[in-house]
Amino acid sequence: MKNVLHIKSGLQGEHSYSIQLGDAIIKRLQETYPGIRIRTRDLVREGFPHLQTETVNAFFTPEESRTPEQNDAIRNSERAIRELFEADILVIGVPMYNFNIPSQLKAWIDHIARAGITFRYGEHGPEGLVKNKKVYLALATGGIYTEGPNQELDFIPAYLKAVLGFMGMTDIEIIRAEGTAMPTTKAVAVEKALKTVDI
Repeated sequence: MKNVLHIKSGLQGEHSYSIQLGDAIIKRLQETYPGIRIRTRDLVREGFPHLQTETVNAFFTPEESRTPEQNDAIRNSERAIRELFEADILVIGVPMYNFNIPSQLKAWIDHIARAGITFRYGEHGPEGLVKNKKVYLALATGGIYTEGPNQELDFIPAYLKAVLGFMGMTDIEIIRAEGTAMPTTKAVAVEKALKTVDI
């Protein structure tokens, strides 16, 4: 039985195109793999925290030496990493805000990217430790960025492939709902994106 981790980071709830697209991918996975277990984390609704000084200090303190306060500071990180390793498939909703990912999603990444746990440095350089995962990125953008004059502003795919790949997640498929703010394309953006999904 496959475990799926669904990460949502859209600020507009059910009106978020990235959430609509992510939900549609989850439905497709359920049709393909009956009985899969799905764990959903809505980073916005849950108020997933950004890194604080106490959190980073706890990261670099050996487990046996941590204070109760430090254990509390890394609780969200420990849970997020545990859920990451338990998942066979990740569906990550990614809306574009000001040409970048939401700060809540960046915070989640900051909490799971931990030296010695999700990656390590060896004799031959960095090695990702989160392996054998399939990742679907449900990317929604108000404009068109895969072609045309805005293509040079398409920073998100390269960043996410780099940071997830650094942790060992290299099997990444990007499903894009583009033009969600444009009158001529927004009505069919999600439907068009789903036609590209290969599950």
